[in-house]
Amino acid sequence: MGVYGSRDGAERERSDVQGGGRRPRFWAWQQKSQRGRLTPASSLQSQPELDSVRKVWIKEHENASTMSQNGYFEDSSYYKSDTDDTFEAREESLGDEVFDTVNSSIVSGESIRFFVNVNLEMQPSQAESEALPGGCVLLHTSRKYLKLKNFKEEIRAHRDLDGFLAQASIVLNETATSLDNVLRTMLRHFAQDPNNTEPDCNLDLLMAMLFTDAPMQGKVHLLSDTIQGVTATVTGVRYQQSWLCIICTMKALQKRHVCISRLVRPQNWGENSCEVRFVILVLAPPKTKSTKTAMEVARTFATMFSDIAFRQKLLETRTEEEFKEALVHQRQLLTMASQCQVTPRTKDHSMVSFHGHRHPQPLKCKDFVPFGKGIWKDIARRFPLYPLDFTDGIIGKNKAVGKHITTTLFLYFACLLPTIAFGSLNDENTDGAIDVQKTIAGQSIGGLLYALFSGQPLVILLTTAPLALYIQVIRVICDDYNLDFNSFYAWTGLWNSFFLALYAFFNLSLVMSLFKRSTEEIIALFISITFVLDAVKGMAKIFWKYYYGHHVDDYHTKRASSPVNLEGLGTSLNASLHTALNASLLASPTEPGTAGSPGGVHAGRATAVLSLLIMLGTLWLGYTLYQFKKSPYLHSRVREVLSDCALPISVLAFSLISSYGFREIEMSKFRYNPSESLFEMAQIHSLSLRAISSAMGLGFLLSMLFFIEQNLVAALVNAPENRLVKGTAYHWDLLLLAIINMGLSLFGLPWIHAAYPHSPLHVRALALVEERVENGHIYETIVNVKETRLTSLGASILVGLSLLLLPTPLQWIPKPVLYGLFLYIALTSLDDNQLFQRVALLLKEQTSYPPTHYIRRVPQRKIHYFTGLQVLQLLLLCAFGMSSLPYMKMIFPLIMMAMIPIRYLLLPRIIEAKYLDVMDAEHGP
Repeated sequence: MGVYGSRDGAERERSDVQGGGRRPRFWAWQQKSQRGRLTPASSLQSQPELDSVRKVWIKEHENASTMSQNGYFEDSSYYKSDTDDTFEAREESLGDEVFDTVNSSIVSGESIRFFVNVNLEMQPSQAESEALPGGCVLLHTSRKYLKLKNFKEEIRAHRDLDGFLAQASIVLNETATSLDNVLRTMLRHFAQDPNNTEPDCNLDLLMAMLFTDAPMQGKVHLLSDTIQGVTATVTGVRYQQSWLCIICTMKALQKRHVCISRLVRPQNWGENSCEVRFVILVLAPPKTKSTKTAMEVARTFATMFSDIAFRQKLLETRTEEEFKEALVHQRQLLTMASQCQVTPRTKDHSMVSFHGHRHPQPLKCKDFVPFGKGIWKDIARRFPLYPLDFTDGIIGKNKAVGKHITTTLFLYFACLLPTIAFGSLNDENTDGAIDVQKTIAGQSIGGLLYALFSGQPLVILLTTAPLALYIQVIRVICDDYNLDFNSFYAWTGLWNSFFLALYAFFNLSLVMSLFKRSTEEIIALFISITFVLDAVKGMAKIFWKYYYGHHVDDYHTKRASSPVNLEGLGTSLNASLHTALNASLLASPTEPGTAGSPGGVHAGRATAVLSLLIMLGTLWLGYTLYQFKKSPYLHSRVREVLSDCALPISVLAFSLISSYGFREIEMSKFRYNPSESLFEMAQIHSLSLRAISSAMGLGFLLSMLFFIEQNLVAALVNAPENRLVKGTAYHWDLLLLAIINMGLSLFGLPWIHAAYPHSPLHVRALALVEERVENGHIYETIVNVKETRLTSLGASILVGLSLLLLPTPLQWIPKPVLYGLFLYIALTSLDDNQLFQRVALLLKEQTSYPPTHYIRRVPQRKIHYFTGLQVLQLLLLCAFGMSSLPYMKMIFPLIMMAMIPIRYLLLPRIIEAKYLDVMDAEHGP
């Protein structure tokens, strides 16, 4: 790696590597380069300094002349200063405990390494350069990596930091944009400090020695000696592009010096340094103890800066004292982590929870005993952190009150509108036994209890389309056999809670470790598809009712002849929220101006067209604001607030446009019938033993749905890339879910379970995200997440208070706005879905494929095979989940369980296991 001016130039250099093709990316290691005069091939073997040449790069004169002085060239070099006669021997004497030379093919694991560049230049004379064709030079590249410094065992690490704190040279809020100007500012700051007196040091010469073109003003302007961290994961290599450590050894220096500069804005200094915010400059004399070399000092600070959370803390500091305090605190964390022999959050990759549900070994019978072991461990793990769930982001230095407020508003709208939709559907299907009021009350109570007592409060509970299906089936059974609906509904819910409690006590959540990422993404994409499909179906019905006015009477006649509207049921696992409105809204009395006269037909067509515009406008405004954080407009905090509030802003804006901007056009509103009694306990003793046994069968199928949904959504929330640090509680949360639904069943309130994509979107709303650029593609990395209970708690309270807003002003929200909301949720849930990305590859040119890990490591044909097999499984889910037969939908959980043997038994017979492991890896690219 080295500073290089043009990214296009860097691409040209890689394409010129002997043998053709793109030069493969390496791990983080030390890199040596030597640039000298062009020598005949016969004489190369006689030169000792070039015996280890690995790459010869011929740079054309035109590229060198246009080279900027800010860039960072990936394969730059390790040039040792010719004034340092002893450094190389001393470096090699350190042995394998410091450096390990590796090849990219043998590096494995998830460890962070430091990418080191040291350059020794040998400038050809002017006459020789002119004699050479194109002014070509030779570049010798060698790479090594450094180990992270152990702050427990290596005392020198503490002394390095103490020395820096005593004579701190910190530049905060640096506004310079070029690397040269940043380094000059750091050197001036170093020279002006009275504690850093160096009478024999020439700053101009020191500045020149930082680059490869010193001392004869050569054309190749590369950093001579650098350290940068990279992360080796199962999906590839990722560079830490937000910091850069530069090393310089000079005889004129009398002692070691360290200067840290924090840039006001991220700077793009070339490939793998596209988002630099911190520059660490280490200066040292060459003749010193092996533990005090510039490399060792740089390794100390590089170890500290390799922590992405620590870098975020440094960005939030305002003064030098706060900056120093953050350094001291990080040293304490690293020391404690070394004592526990556990790598802390110093790895810039997705943290794997030690208590995660993903089992590293095959499951055994002993994993499911003793009785209640998992629940006890979950409580013991989460209870000590319970107070922090209420204070994180509110009290302390890292406050995020604004993010808490915007996330609460997002959750409120994301939960309230589906609740209204399903409440209206349940009202229609149960003849008012479960209506909008009860649905809102159940959502508020269940969400409140879960937010207070759950082990993972970031999971959001909602009533869903499959639950509405079960409620309708129960109503049909009760009507056919003259059973009391409330009693039979209560018994079904009690049996469901009983089975869920058994699953929790016997640790059956461990079975979910068999679900691979590919399976989770199939289900997630299925949910997104049903969101879109239901929105399209709902809009088609609006056009059928209003635009084609002469069919309205026939449509209502057909509806009146059917006691149960099976087509109006939700069709997906969690996502078919729109269909909840179809039955209830379209079943409302015919609005004026929809039929019967030419003017009525004209008004009906206006309603249909306006509904389409309102739906698309809600989607457009919401998604535009959601992506606004990536735009260059306004301040970064304003962009973040607008992005977090995208959903409520879009819903409110187009509700006002529909209600006030087009008053003369009639719009449908959801059905609302006030309940006589919200909390009336069911008479469970009124049913016979046979009816109770029948309820047990329904309860078992229902428990399978709850079990899969709860654990699958919780697994997506606890995904390693989200960097959650407070641990998981799968077993306890499943037991708590059983208790909550037991109470809801007894009082005739609708059931609830973990909802997708609301729960992952909740995590995303509370996350602090860092962007990085690799090969022209932008990737986002979550730095940390505010793991709090306050957002879900506040949203549940607001949902409960919404009972006071019935029927108005909630009825001002028209159905097309809800459809636009569902499209927004479907679209935003596609982020980081690799199945969707691989399907999109079929529509792209091969030259525009992103440089993801599976593109680099798996043959293209195998990728498309794997994608096709996933699509077939997706179609199987659609066949059952979108069936018009309700009893086929009831066995939907069994179809999801059948995907486990498909993944483990069928796919390995078609695609090699090594390719499956790459494409089905847990971590993102």
